[in-house]
Amino acid sequence: MKFMMLMIPAVYQGSPPPPGFTPDANKVQEMRRFNEELGKALKMESLNGLHPLAKGARVSFAKGKTSVTDGPFIETKEVVGGYWLVDAPSKEEVLKWAQRCPAEEGDTIEIRQVFSPEDFTK
Repeated sequence: MKFMMLMIPAVYQGSPPPPGFTPDANKVQEMRRFNEELGKALKMESLNGLHPLAKGARVSFAKGKTSVTDGPFIETKEVVGGYWLVDAPSKEEVLKWAQRCPAEEGDTIEIRQVFSPEDFTK
């Protein structure tokens, strides 16, 4: 089963991080070590960190029209800062690894199972 683990960092919540924000190099090293261990235990499909909202954009669809809004987005309360896509035997195994993550105070990891083609043929 494939699962997406979404990192929702505290630093991206509320007010936007300062211009030019980059994560602390020591924390990045800790996360790299965690990612290596996670990759040895579960099949790692993909993982990446994401730039802050100020560098992003949203495309919205309403009444047959699209609109583009450049970041940051005032109304956003929870912002994805990165993700892992893993293949694991169970959600419980992914939860076990998420709890070992060297997250910062206030960070959240959301875990969601990815639909497979078989989910739509039943």
